[in-house]
Amino acid sequence: MGEVVTYYAVTLGGKPAGVARRRSLADGGIEDEMLRHDLTWQQDSLITEWKRGDATEELAEVSGEEAEALIQRFREKWCSLTQDPKVTRGTRVHPAG
Repeated sequence: MGEVVTYYAVTLGGKPAGVARRRSLADGGIEDEMLRHDLTWQQDSLITEWKRGDATEELAEVSGEEAEALIQRFREKWCSLTQDPKVTRGTRVHPAG
């Protein structure tokens, strides 16, 4: 079996705060990641903390398509906050990538 990715919409105080994903790897391992403001995925413990009840953020599982729409929304928001030339409007981020 290949890699399986589960996406989560992250909210804080009822407002969208980010996107997280859990990658269940083919070798049986698990990697939890959070989308950063530079639109890269980096390891993060939020999903584990949320499952234990230790997170202040709320998570809701979403489809890959819903995750992509959220990523697009955050790109629009975060691009206006960064001067990084690698992060440009209209550049598509694939949730699985």
